[in-house]
Amino acid sequence: MTGALYGLAKACVRHRFVTLGLWLVVTIVLVSVSHSLGDNTNDNLSLPGTDSQRATDTLARSFPDQANGTSPIVLHAHTGKLTDSNYASAVSKAAADVAKAPNVASVTSPLTPQGASALSKDKATGYLSVTLAVPPGELSVDEAQAIIDSAHAAKQAGLEVETGGQLGQKVSKPATESSELIGIVAAMVILTLTFGTVISMLLPILNAILALLSTLAIIRILGHVIAVPTVAPTLATMIGLGVGIDYALFIVTRHFRGLSDGLDLDESIARAAATSGGAVFFAGGTVTIALVSLAVAAIPLVTTMGLMAAVAVVVAVLAALTLLPATLAITGPHINSLRVRAPQPSEPAREGASARWAHAVARHPLVGGLVALAILLPLTIPLLSLSLGQQDTAALSTSTTARRAYDLISENFGAGVNGPLLVAVSLGSPAQTPSTATHGSNGAGGASTGSSSSGGAQTDPRTGDPRLQTLQQDVAATHGVAAVSPLQLDKAGTTAYFNAIATTGPAEKATEQLVEELRSSTIPAAERGTNMRANVGGSTAGYVDLASRISEKLPLQIFVVIVLSFLLLILSFRTMVVPAQAAIMNLLSIGASYGVLTAVFQYGWLSSAIGLDGPVPIVSYVPLFMFAILFGLSMDYEVFLVSQIQEHVHAGEDNRSSVISGLLTSARVITAAALIMVFVFGSFVLNGDPTIKQFGVGLAVAVALDATVVRCLLVPALMVLMGKINWWIPRWLDRSLPHVSIEGAEFFQSRDLAPEAEAEAVPGA
Repeated sequence: MTGALYGLAKACVRHRFVTLGLWLVVTIVLVSVSHSLGDNTNDNLSLPGTDSQRATDTLARSFPDQANGTSPIVLHAHTGKLTDSNYASAVSKAAADVAKAPNVASVTSPLTPQGASALSKDKATGYLSVTLAVPPGELSVDEAQAIIDSAHAAKQAGLEVETGGQLGQKVSKPATESSELIGIVAAMVILTLTFGTVISMLLPILNAILALLSTLAIIRILGHVIAVPTVAPTLATMIGLGVGIDYALFIVTRHFRGLSDGLDLDESIARAAATSGGAVFFAGGTVTIALVSLAVAAIPLVTTMGLMAAVAVVVAVLAALTLLPATLAITGPHINSLRVRAPQPSEPAREGASARWAHAVARHPLVGGLVALAILLPLTIPLLSLSLGQQDTAALSTSTTARRAYDLISENFGAGVNGPLLVAVSLGSPAQTPSTATHGSNGAGGASTGSSSSGGAQTDPRTGDPRLQTLQQDVAATHGVAAVSPLQLDKAGTTAYFNAIATTGPAEKATEQLVEELRSSTIPAAERGTNMRANVGGSTAGYVDLASRISEKLPLQIFVVIVLSFLLLILSFRTMVVPAQAAIMNLLSIGASYGVLTAVFQYGWLSSAIGLDGPVPIVSYVPLFMFAILFGLSMDYEVFLVSQIQEHVHAGEDNRSSVISGLLTSARVITAAALIMVFVFGSFVLNGDPTIKQFGVGLAVAVALDATVVRCLLVPALMVLMGKINWWIPRWLDRSLPHVSIEGAEFFQSRDLAPEAEAEAVPGA
């Protein structure tokens, strides 16, 4: 691997302007193509084998439009009533115009008998129930906005117009530009202080930005081929910026080292890309494997999120190994221009605060280990009460139309109307449909804003099929159900559905408990002795199933990632002990970050400090996705630290001295890399989406703890205590393992080049 990386870097240095030009051309082409295609994200809640998926499949056969769901366009009169003549005509025209819009199957107006339940008691608020003709995920942002804009007649009449449901969520994505800018500015400051020159700071930033632009363009293009979750581009931005800057930091640091050792400019760049670049390749591979392994959960939404984040990591590694050597060669000796501090010595200082810290940890390893545990374990305690939930529209910023629509519906119709539960029924034989059945009615209390609307044949529950009567009556009588809608029956009389409106909001724990009660008690009781089968679906029930599936798969995901990382570290360090230590250390730092996440969001501690009004549910896929990212990043820091320690061991130093030397040579770069990650991740707390805030807080806290408490205190203390046992491996395994060198010292020895000791302290020559 070292030879291949060395040759690649040599080629990029030799053809520096061609390499830079290719990156610019490819980036521009990707961005242009993605821009012409537009955004197309889809929060695919497909969960094969779950109750909500069976409900969706049942509807898709007989009520295909209902499977696409409906969204409310809320109309609110600040003075007067919607039934007033000056408003009534505008409402009717808005309904007619929206019905003519592309991708709309039907619209029910609150001023019609079918939509009577969509008009508030004071008649000042109502909503158009918009049924889509295509799955919501197939709508682009522009197409969703075009449907919403079709209701302009209501705005012209002076009504407040807000949109909820899938349409509202499509156009209510908080901007992330300020978050990205803050993260980049923070990274620029840290890099300038680390390298000591402004020019050297600009190279990792340029590297990361070009890689990120390419990544986002690729994801945008892929969104037209596969179902890319809405949150995926923002997550890719967080991860792409963080690892892109960090990976460039490691290589530029090594380049400075080569220059200070008197190497030729081109040779220094090539060797930096072959040595630290090898560590970058290994680190990026570890993170990518962790992200791709999310596929073992067999959850389409989570799998795709992992793949999109992996794209960001792969592109960042490619940029670090090709684009960065080219820009370093173009910059040449000017890398030392615009200096802001004096050059650092090429060898790590044996005196000062860092040295005193390293010696103190080595002298008192037991104390150091206990102090680290005293910090991590209390932070982990809230994790014991972690409860997975779903995305909460009520926690979005009031600047979004989805949140304003949610509030208007909650105030005037009840919070449960924002996420009705869809009960889909398959009948073993045609139902007894009375001749008095009507079509298109959607009586009071039954209007849906989430999964159904008027349409199909309605059976009067008082005179219809007794099986359906019993089911609907039992559901309506269940504690927590505010109302049910009239039954809708297909022409064949084999499929029916109705909505159950909860008394609580979609993201509340009580609603989840209601779904569980309907499935475990109410519906089975109504089905007993019949050939009728009913399932609870809709987006609210879908997120309940998602949380349940993730809770089941999380242990498997943890096991797979740990095993894969364990095997990689065995290959890298030829020891059984260090990989086991790394797994335990990583679990401690991740557990502490989960505890902080639980305290801040589920408990609501300090929620106002991050722009929230109080506690919000922890979205079910956040902990799962965090684990994959954090375990990969933690392994990065573990590799950079332990590789320094191992190198000093191979040089003949005793265990205690090796730990001190390794900590001194790696602490500066690990700290700088972690600080960049913390600021990049932490800046996304400013994002208005509570889910993004959760990722920002969780990732920032985990990286901060891992780089300080774990890597600079707990790991060195444990390695001092373990002594020679750190490097134990069974002889039979040692003989059978292939020889893998992360930074390839042997390659340079074979070329009669002096092997470079890994020293990540920045010389700033």
